[in-house]
Amino acid sequence: MEWSLSDFTRLARARTSHAIWDLFEGGAAGRRTLAADLGAFDGVRLRSSAGRGPDRPDTTTKILSRVRDAPIGVAPPARLALGHESAELGVIRGTAAAADVPVVISVSATRPVEELAAASDVPLWLQTCRPRDRPASAHLIERAEAAGFEALVLTIGGAGPAGSDPDLDWAELARLRSRTALPILAKGVLSADQARCAIDAGADGIVVSNYGTGANDGAVVGTLHVLPEVVAVAGGRLPILLDGGVRRGRDVLAALALGAEAVLIGRPVLHGLTVGAAEGVQQVLGVLLGELRAAMASAGLETIAQIGPGLIETDDGARTVALAPPEPGSVMLRAADLHSSVSDPVMDTMNFLNEVTLRNPGAVSFAPGRPYDGFFDTEQIFTYLRRYLEHLEAQGRSPAQVREAVFQYGPSAGLIRDLVAGAVRQDEGIDVPPESIVVTVGCQEAMFLALRALVTGPDDVVLVSSPSYMGIVGAARVLEAEVAAVAEGPDGLSCAGVEAAVMAERARGRRPRAVYVIPDHSNPSGVTMPLETRRELLDLAVRLDVLLLEDSPYRLVSPGARPPTLKSLDRHRRVVHLGSFAKTVFPGARVGYVIADQPVLRKDGTAGLLADELAKIKSMVTVNTSALSQAAVAGALLTGGGGVSGLTTETAAHYGDIMRYMLEGLRREFPAGRRERLGVSWNEPAGGFFLTVQVPFVADNAALARSVQEFGVIWTPMSYFHPEGGGTRTIRLSTSYLSRADVDEGLARLAAFIEAEAAGSQPTERKA
Repeated sequence: MEWSLSDFTRLARARTSHAIWDLFEGGAAGRRTLAADLGAFDGVRLRSSAGRGPDRPDTTTKILSRVRDAPIGVAPPARLALGHESAELGVIRGTAAAADVPVVISVSATRPVEELAAASDVPLWLQTCRPRDRPASAHLIERAEAAGFEALVLTIGGAGPAGSDPDLDWAELARLRSRTALPILAKGVLSADQARCAIDAGADGIVVSNYGTGANDGAVVGTLHVLPEVVAVAGGRLPILLDGGVRRGRDVLAALALGAEAVLIGRPVLHGLTVGAAEGVQQVLGVLLGELRAAMASAGLETIAQIGPGLIETDDGARTVALAPPEPGSVMLRAADLHSSVSDPVMDTMNFLNEVTLRNPGAVSFAPGRPYDGFFDTEQIFTYLRRYLEHLEAQGRSPAQVREAVFQYGPSAGLIRDLVAGAVRQDEGIDVPPESIVVTVGCQEAMFLALRALVTGPDDVVLVSSPSYMGIVGAARVLEAEVAAVAEGPDGLSCAGVEAAVMAERARGRRPRAVYVIPDHSNPSGVTMPLETRRELLDLAVRLDVLLLEDSPYRLVSPGARPPTLKSLDRHRRVVHLGSFAKTVFPGARVGYVIADQPVLRKDGTAGLLADELAKIKSMVTVNTSALSQAAVAGALLTGGGGVSGLTTETAAHYGDIMRYMLEGLRREFPAGRRERLGVSWNEPAGGFFLTVQVPFVADNAALARSVQEFGVIWTPMSYFHPEGGGTRTIRLSTSYLSRADVDEGLARLAAFIEAEAAGSQPTERKA
């Protein structure tokens, strides 16, 4: 088998106590930082080449104007001696055996700089910080320079022991610049403004870094994300290096394509040292260099000089805009100057999973909750459109009116409200007038409109289950709406938990406006709320004077009898029902709806419905939902006899069958003895698209990356769905669009991955 850096991570973890491993990884803050760095690289797609480059491309490049074997350097991981007693000497010797690349040595090294320099056949850089003892620091720098060290790396931004005032860091850089002839790199730069300060203070180079262990408190942005703005500010005047998240050869390629001169790696070197001392370090660097050459060959590259921004592809397949120095007066926006929601990790989860799936076509994916493709036929679209046009003609519409209905914008509230009202009456027993419905761009817009109307100030709060669908949490973050989590039990939300949460929020001076709930086969947990709890929740909503936001997209594609919806039981208009035709007709139409029949008394004394107010908001957001999409959905409803149930008999049977097959497969892969030994368990939904599995390890992005790269199986970390933390040892599996063969292969790979993670030992070679 071919080794990867994650293999060394696994072996190092197996040979290290929990306490020491936590020190290596930087605790929870370090894991968040690492996840951001890894996620940034996972979000990059590299252009492939029609022709392959040479089998052994030339990786030599200049780093600080000196030619080196590769665009790679070794950062100084903390606590090297805990990995192996050879510490810095092991790193230096292992690096020298692998390649002529720089090694950065910390001022807190276990051995004198003279001894390290004497043992070195590679260039050494000294990493320092703003000192408490300036004379001692100056003396150490003089000794390092005399011993042959080639550069200084000054950490800025609060990573050092002296505190976090950035002005003092820049002053220290300027002072050093006046006292040494060595090149000085400013490490810890995470914005264009900091890059400007570094340049003004006399830096000879910049290292984009968040220090990898969360030392820079709150820095959860991946270093790769900020690299382009730093490169743009530098404008080629000084070299830019990147430190953080490099785990593959393609990561090196991505960083160089976005403007870095080289990358630094730290934690993988520590893992290699822990596994095999100097030889382990040599192996780590050898793996990374081999992957870099393979990635270059795949991209058709012969030399490092050929790497440029054209290597990166955007989501539409086009190449990125070149990140060359901007023209004078050109704008460079900073994420810090945009709305805080764009930097919220929850906003990247969907893209992250989609990217992982797209980049690993050979993997079996239990991640996306999308409908099964086997039920789609392109001709259906034309059939549905013709059926709706015939419906309009049968209503007496003239050809001009029919043409206008599908070619023009149409009313914001929707063209097909009457048909939607008929469908929910027929399918769900929800009897509401068409005027209480707004047709939306998917259910996500329905959520957005409801939140925008109901949340009026900073004291308003929306209650969600924990775990909860990430879409409602993301919409709330965009709108700056406060979210409070209510723990979900085996049967979903409990009324006692909801009441306690409402009272707690009121005690804090906040106003609970609504409770978001997926009563049937919820996403992500798959649980269904019992009928009695539904009735109790409706009574509770009346007593506590809150609204319920009901979202139930999986009901009509699940087999068996269904308990009534909250809205069909609603006698006091306490339920705002959020609906979608994505799972029942087809998701590409992007048609949803919201039923909002709550009366609204306006300031002028007139009355209307909440739906009217939502339509006003929609008119300023999306104007209207696509007339063609509405026509396709309307035609489907008419084809189904006026409702959705007539269309979903076969699909509901399929989804129910594949869910049962998945549960049987889990029992087959994890018989009672193995299940107990590993500490694995799962729930058993009767329908829907999802189930959850409890696992004996932290199921984060790093674990997901190992699962994909080494075992070829994709799942979703349940921590994504806990807005206030939790779910760290649980994963979500989606069954909806897989065949039985996919389930068999995927579960076999998943079982092998779980076994390897639980054992913390060398992974089994991935199945072909």
